[in-house]
Amino acid sequence: MKKLLIVFLTLTLVVAAAGCGAQGSSGSGGGNVIKVATVTPLSGSQAAVGESIKNGAQMALEERKEEFKALGFDLQIAPQDDQADPKVGVTVAQKLIVDDNILAVVGHWNSGVAIPSSEVYAQKNLAMVSPANTAVDVTERNLGNVNRICIRDDAQGPAGADFAYNELGAKTGFIIHDKTTYGQGVADEWKNRYETIGGKLLGYEGITAGESDFSAVEELVRAAGPDIVYFGGIYPEGSLLIKQLKEKGIDVKFMGADGMDSAEVITIAGDSAIGTYYTSAAADINSTPEGKAFADKYTEKFGKQPQAYSGYGYDAMNVALDGILKAINDNSGEKPTRDQVTAAVRTTSGFVGVSTNVTFDDKGDNTEATVYALTFKEAAYPSSVVKMIPAGEYLK
Repeated sequence: MKKLLIVFLTLTLVVAAAGCGAQGSSGSGGGNVIKVATVTPLSGSQAAVGESIKNGAQMALEERKEEFKALGFDLQIAPQDDQADPKVGVTVAQKLIVDDNILAVVGHWNSGVAIPSSEVYAQKNLAMVSPANTAVDVTERNLGNVNRICIRDDAQGPAGADFAYNELGAKTGFIIHDKTTYGQGVADEWKNRYETIGGKLLGYEGITAGESDFSAVEELVRAAGPDIVYFGGIYPEGSLLIKQLKEKGIDVKFMGADGMDSAEVITIAGDSAIGTYYTSAAADINSTPEGKAFADKYTEKFGKQPQAYSGYGYDAMNVALDGILKAINDNSGEKPTRDQVTAAVRTTSGFVGVSTNVTFDDKGDNTEATVYALTFKEAAYPSSVVKMIPAGEYLK
């Protein structure tokens, strides 16, 4: 009986091992599985934008699954939540680089998360295509795997300063930033340009992301009496600042950067948002036939309208997939290596998207990006474009 039990257990282990081996070699598509990860905040106060980017990227990938299937590949998406936290972003990146089927990453939303996470991707030369990271250091580190399809802050900040000074007639300013890599970075770029062209800065203060009572800094604004407040940060705090300044009767123009490009501004600030300005890489996607077609499909699929960076998620995913396809072709139809994909993505030129066209320079910046100056003419999203400014005029 004991011998029979031993034989039975041995056979069971052999069968189990064989099953594991079969799954490892073919899996759900086996060695022909190709995954692209999206990494954005899917929980917390910035989840609305993070989900909208992920949704756009998901649409692009799903539209191209058959294209890859015809080549013998099972194309899959791997959505990840970085919680807008650098530590979480790094942990997610460490998980992604050990999955050999991940050939590219579309992300992140926050530059402060993207920078340390991309250092991890670089360890395995995993290509990253950012839809939204504008901080200068994202590409200025000259990492071969890091690319972005949006503008840089040393284009966005100066373009915003020129717009404030020349178009809005704001000769005195007050800067508030959220002390993050992105928020303080874009605020400093705005400051440098503003003072260079003759603007007088009356205040420069930091707030803490996650807080909700900004009375102290708002009273400093009241005392200084500037023509404009420039905010470097994200919409949860920026929208509260707009609302509280209005409630306190502090009459001042308000301008932010692309961190304010969200429908949540209206949800939080309501009518107080009317007449405020911000710059962004994105405009109303419904303004072009291709963009409107994308917006209609997005709304039908997800039951809500896309936000400004949904189209950038869609375009970033297509740039990544085009790079993977080129790498497959360069590899005689076989599954490419990460080195091959990363090299192929960097050669992107003349890509035509629903939100932006894309040509990467040797740093991975998009030479075809545009800075939009926008305003809320009513308490509704999307906002209205006031001016289109070619980012190439500011690229160094």
